[in-house]
Formats: sequence, C-alpha cells, structure tokens
Amino acid sequence: MTSKNHENRHFVVAMTGASGSVYGLRLVTELLRAGERVSLILSAAGRQVLHHETGLDWSAEIKQQRQQVQDYFSSIAVDCLGIDDFWVGAASGSAAADAMIVIPCSMGTAGRIAAGLSSNLLERAADVMLKERRRLVMVPRETPFNTIHLENLLRLSRAGAVILPAMPGFYHGPKKIDDLIDFVVGKVLDQLNIAHTLFERWGEAKS
Repeated sequence: MTSKNHENRHFVVAMTGASGSVYGLRLVTELLRAGERVSLILSAAGRQVLHHETGLDWSAEIKQQRQQVQDYFSSIAVDCLGIDDFWVGAASGSAAADAMIVIPCSMGTAGRIAAGLSSNLLERAADVMLKERRRLVMVPRETPFNTIHLENLLRLSRAGAVILPAMPGFYHGPKKIDDLIDFVVGKVLDQLNIAHTLFERWGEAKS
C-alpha cells in the first residue's frame, strides 16, 4: 500500500476528448478526498465527451465552469483553468504542479505533447512537467492502437511520462462498472503515492 508523504500537494488533472470522462471525475474526487489541491483543465472535445457520457454540461466560460465544478465536487479545493490561459502557474516551471494527469488522454493530445507543441495550456502544462522532470501520467483510452499512436506513446515514455492505459484488471473480482473505474484510478493514485482502498491488491485476503 502506498502512503501520502506530503500534505496539500497540487495536481493538474486534464480531461480530453477520449472516451472515459468518468475516470477523470473519479480521480478528482479521490484527490480531493486525500486533501490535495486540484487544477482541472478541460479541452473543448473533453467537455463534449463529458456531456455525452455523463450529462454534465459545463460551460466554456471559465468563471461559470469553475462554479459548476466546485458545486459538483462540493469543494473549493478544485479550480478550473482556461484552456487558453497561459498566465496561470501551471504554464511555468517556476510554479509547476507536483504532478499532472491526463485522464482520459486522446491520441491527438498524446501526439501533440509528444511533438513538444504548446498550443494551449494543457499541452504547455504537460511540457512543463517533462522539462522539470516532474510526474506526468498519461491515461490513454483508445483501442486498437495504430503504429503512430504507439510511437507517440513510446516517445512520451522515453521523455519521462508514465503511460498508464485505461486497462482494468479482473483479479480483484469486479462486480460492477464502478469497480473497473476504481481499478484504473487506483493505479493512477499509486503513481502519485496516495494511499487508497479502491481495489483489492494481488495477494490480499479476500474479504
């Protein structure tokens, strides 16, 4: 079991247009529960998929989006960052977050980050994580992968990113969809050194 060594860390969570917005929502919930501070970045496609998959219709206008997100999570410890706002701390290595998680991560986003593009805040924040040698966790949700996808993911891995595909295991005996979501989110939390009980680990006694 991992343990949390630092209090009030700052995590950037980015949700893109890949299917699997529930993973991002669940991760933010768990980070807030652990007492951490979260900055959320939603791409335009991410908001569209979020609406389609969950019914949540979060505004593109950042002030309204911030209020909607804080109301949803019942917390002011989560903030929303405008996708084109380069004046926030996440855009600079001098104020970089402790870690960033792109969940779910589209192949387009992975390709642009792998190419070193910084055309929006999401891409710039990811670039900051890599250049500052901080933890960047990419959670791609795509199948099958083509050769370009695989080469981009390999390039990101070589640059220091953790590639953690949304591939739930089944050894913990999942009984419902939430169990599969929790498995993937729990794996992300492991990478962030945050203790959790989202799934039963291999070798643990069955309850």
